[in-house]
Amino acid sequence: MSSKIPKEDLEVLLADRRYESIGTIIQSTVLKGERGWTLTDVLDRAFLDRYLGIPLFLTLLWAMFQFTYEVSAPFMELIDMFFGWLGKLAALIPNEYVASFIGNGLIGGIGFIMVFIVPIAFLFLWISVLEDSGYLARAAFVMDRLMSSLGLHGRSFMPMLLGFGCNIPAVMATRSIEGEKDRLITILVNPFMSCGARLPVYILFAGALFGVYAGSVVWSLYVLGVVVAVLSALLFRKTIAKGEPSPFLLELPIFRRPKVGTSLRTTWERTSIWVKKVFTILLAGAIVLWILASFPWGAELEASYAGMIGHAIQPILAPLGFDWRAAVGLLFGFMAKEIVVETFSILYAVESEAGLMTIIGQSMTPLVAYAFMTFTLLYMPCLALFGTIKRETGSWKWTVFITIYGIVVAYLVAAIIIGTGTLLGFG
Repeated sequence: MSSKIPKEDLEVLLADRRYESIGTIIQSTVLKGERGWTLTDVLDRAFLDRYLGIPLFLTLLWAMFQFTYEVSAPFMELIDMFFGWLGKLAALIPNEYVASFIGNGLIGGIGFIMVFIVPIAFLFLWISVLEDSGYLARAAFVMDRLMSSLGLHGRSFMPMLLGFGCNIPAVMATRSIEGEKDRLITILVNPFMSCGARLPVYILFAGALFGVYAGSVVWSLYVLGVVVAVLSALLFRKTIAKGEPSPFLLELPIFRRPKVGTSLRTTWERTSIWVKKVFTILLAGAIVLWILASFPWGAELEASYAGMIGHAIQPILAPLGFDWRAAVGLLFGFMAKEIVVETFSILYAVESEAGLMTIIGQSMTPLVAYAFMTFTLLYMPCLALFGTIKRETGSWKWTVFITIYGIVVAYLVAAIIIGTGTLLGFG
């Protein structure tokens, strides 16, 4: 009497038999000589170690964000000076409507966002180097045990890590996950992975309020996103997608020196996509924001349409310490996270990054700024991802669910940060 073998066990059994056959063939056909240790052997002893693997991964992430922040700073300053000069030229235009539109709307919106092209390009470069070197496969391997215990499939790691660049291709990459529940959970938690679009928000607020610790603050936000993602996966695995993760089979490539041309080409392609976004979605957002902030023409800013919207939403966010400008920024951030930065630039009528950092440093405490960055991290990244999740899940139910879930989680975590920080005397 034969018993039915579960699909997951059958996959593992087939893999075992396959490698046994390969081993038998190699033993009978390959003559082995003495082989010294290769670079891959040496590096794997550290990167695949059960105790060192995860700390080394977190250290690499810290180095990535520290490098991105520190090295890009002088380039950002040069770009900022250029757009500041353009803003002064715009002020010379005699027609006040046109001068305001070009100076506060276009330069204060699009121009200000372009300052952040350098750190975003560096972030994409780092990811492409890690990918091309063969390290990312090892990171997936060392994270598999932890992720499995928290309800995530080992293969979920790659789409999640890709989310550091952009959540849209990351969600699409979940197609490589065979189990339906495993894939659903990975899609639902991917929005918590901090994409490049949030980086301008972090750099602006961390630079304004955390000084030399800005790089570490940015790193902490990326780690927080991972923590919220895995805890959410554990919750989903025990409630809406019950079951055990299916086995994770992975072949590790050898370590190799990243090809400069390949890394630069990948960085260029990903950065180009971001620039196209600047001159489409973000351009539209800048124009809409300028109209809302400028009309009725001649009215005080708080009496503008943007002010009315902000004051209507602000009571909900008041317990978190967010003012009406922050409320408008978070509302328009549903379109794309870079618009959060555009919002502050337009509402404060500032064309330079340094000027806006000064104003934010005077109007926010570090605690409120960190809670604001956390909220930006955890709620739905953009409308494009909203559509991608709908397409990949084929369901409005899951799309609406993760959007509402993200807003609730963002509010609760930000409230915990404010409450805990206040009790500890950081308020």
